[in-house]
Amino acid sequence: MMNPGDYTFLFALGMIFAFLDSYGIGANDVSNSFGAAVGSKALNLKQAVLIATVCEFLGAFLMGSSTADTIKGGLIDVDLFAAQPELLMLGMVCSLVGSSTWVLFASSRGWPVSTTHAIVGAITGIGLAGFGGSAVHWIEIAKIVSSWLISPICAGLITTFIFLVTKFLILRHEDSLKRGLTAIPFYFAITIFINVFYIIFKGSPGLSLSKLPIGAILGISFGVAGAVFLWCFFFLRPYLSRRIESNEPLRWYHSFCTPFVKPRVRRASVHVEHAADEKFAEMDSSTSHPLSPDGSKTKSLDETPRSPQGSVSSGLAALDDTPAPSRVKQLFNKIKAKAMHGLDQDINDNTAEVDQIHDNSTRYDGKTEKLFCTLQVLTSCFASFAHGSNDVANAIGPLTTIYYVWKNGAVDVTGKAPIPTWILAYGGIAIDIGLLTYGYKVMATLGSKITFISPSRGFSVSLGTSLTVLTCSKLGLPVSTTHCITGATTSVGLCSGGGVKSINWKMLGLVASSWVFTLPAAGLVSGLIFAVIINSPHKV
Repeated sequence: MMNPGDYTFLFALGMIFAFLDSYGIGANDVSNSFGAAVGSKALNLKQAVLIATVCEFLGAFLMGSSTADTIKGGLIDVDLFAAQPELLMLGMVCSLVGSSTWVLFASSRGWPVSTTHAIVGAITGIGLAGFGGSAVHWIEIAKIVSSWLISPICAGLITTFIFLVTKFLILRHEDSLKRGLTAIPFYFAITIFINVFYIIFKGSPGLSLSKLPIGAILGISFGVAGAVFLWCFFFLRPYLSRRIESNEPLRWYHSFCTPFVKPRVRRASVHVEHAADEKFAEMDSSTSHPLSPDGSKTKSLDETPRSPQGSVSSGLAALDDTPAPSRVKQLFNKIKAKAMHGLDQDINDNTAEVDQIHDNSTRYDGKTEKLFCTLQVLTSCFASFAHGSNDVANAIGPLTTIYYVWKNGAVDVTGKAPIPTWILAYGGIAIDIGLLTYGYKVMATLGSKITFISPSRGFSVSLGTSLTVLTCSKLGLPVSTTHCITGATTSVGLCSGGGVKSINWKMLGLVASSWVFTLPAAGLVSGLIFAVIINSPHKV
């Protein structure tokens, strides 16, 4: 008979591996939301990580679910563990080991995988190892397998529609900038409506907003979208026109009072012009690389010479050449260089093969592309916020179950376990650290290595993914955000002018293979560990 406080070592191990699993979620799942934004240069890596860190933590801490499934997905009956609650603790620890092992390995290879499927596969493994095949609800497994096709296909179709509408109504015309300025209030209103509806309907279980009547949810969403439309029409549209078309040196806060700001003239300067102008110059259809007066390629403002060994090693080598700094300061600088390693990466530093694939995609007017930057960042923020409120349970759900059994000495027969606030914060911090230090791997895959991404394409990907997840969830179809983003990215590449030549099929094949291996890999690790422990000799 288990008493409260027994098996504290299992609780300690659960804390460790829940942190690692949350770290993997940050490095993999969270990177999905901002991969396209960084790949299109709407944001640089540091900006994306900073914004995502805030959005994910606030989503997890403020709007995260107040309860967690005792066993994710209802794959195994909780009653199987009622007589021996300690077995449930052990099983959840093993599931966290299996899930974190696979997610971290996939992240190291830059493969975007579903962390939900990883934890489900891990729990399936302990069910098979402990109770046999009859204990697993195979219908749920079949739903997950079907999502490997349903998710990318649905997202691809919706994203294709969004991008083709944008392409034929705006991008392909000579007056694309004028058309874009006319359309931007409508795009903002539609984006805000979809994402506000998504957050209320599905992404805010902690505030119980999803319990509101559907009419109230629609009313709130339309109200917010209408207010944003008016702001865009009377303030943002003239702001973008003056900043992009007339090249006025306006600041971001001028977008809230544009009609009252007097015309300004940009002063001539010997320095490089505004970063955004150079950043998007390569998207101009006339040339793929801006050239300096002497004919050499222009470097971006944040580009720095790199040694063959990489940015961290070169930074540490530079420290050794400093004139006798104090040991404490030198140690601090070394630690800082390693901690910031994940931010000192260029996800657009591709091989010649990938660059050739990018060259097969059509470039559109750079100024018109700038119009979609804010839209893309906005959509990515919403997706990240909603992700933090939902998917953080993949790691802290098992930890919550472990904590509940350890504290009460019994299994919660309702199948739900209340989540303490400190566990929500614990998971949110681990997710942010994973994104900060290792998120660049998956960002590079989705933002650059599959196909060429520009702001208009990235916006289509983000909006198409959000709309797919919302619609399919309402219809009861099993979908994965990771699979949706991958399918959306691929569909945009196919519509980019080069057809199949615009897609890196080798990378896409590796990514799809990783989806197939997620369930069995995580399940094999967790199942083997669980089987070895429960069948080992015990001291009498």
